[in-house]
Amino acid sequence: MSAPTSSASVRSAGAPSAGSPSSGPAAPGSTVLYQVVSHLLSYPDTALIERLPLLRAALDECPTATPPTRGWGRRRRAPSLDPEALAGVATLVDHLEATGLRELERSYVETFDLSRKHALYLSYWTDGDTRRRGEVLGRFKQAYRDTGLMVTPGGELPDYLPLVLEYAAVADPVAGRELLVEFRPSLEMLRLALEEAASPYAAAVTAVCSTLPGASPADRQAVMAMAGVGPPAEAVGLEPYDARLLPVRGK
Repeated sequence: MSAPTSSASVRSAGAPSAGSPSSGPAAPGSTVLYQVVSHLLSYPDTALIERLPLLRAALDECPTATPPTRGWGRRRRAPSLDPEALAGVATLVDHLEATGLRELERSYVETFDLSRKHALYLSYWTDGDTRRRGEVLGRFKQAYRDTGLMVTPGGELPDYLPLVLEYAAVADPVAGRELLVEFRPSLEMLRLALEEAASPYAAAVTAVCSTLPGASPADRQAVMAMAGVGPPAEAVGLEPYDARLLPVRGK
């Protein structure tokens, strides 16, 4: 069962490809998980509440283990989704089902709209409000165009995580996964911030991170080491420099 298309939607003119040599093979079911999380991280409304049973059913169908495959003369296990990560997403679905819509709306706004600590815009974590961010946003737009997409972001910027996840789910799993891998430090910073706030939405971001190569960093210092960054090269628009942001790399 596939999850429905979200409000920030993409439509592909061609069939999506199925693997990525640079980011490693994706676990079966990753695209379904991406689409489910795309919905869960979007602004809660009546349509989302009505869609929750379908999203739960899609989660239940995600495979969590695959048989070993033969490669380079020996059997090796193919990547699979993390059962604990899927259980965490199911817990978020439980939370959304058990909470009134008015409270969900208030909590979502407080978490994502009124605080930059939990920005859902991937390039914000790396570029803040600097001039360079415009170039990065242009790269997202070009990636969508290169896949032959009609993008209807619903007023959101092209690096909006639910939109990127849907792109990776239904439009181009290869290019979408590569974007997620490239902005893995942003995802990890968001994950850490949501965990520190004890937000139920942390489980959704944790699940996305679990589909990418390697273990998640334990703290912000480890994320910065993952990103391979040094002191900020530009501070235009940052007032003052926000220690939650990954320093901008100079060109």
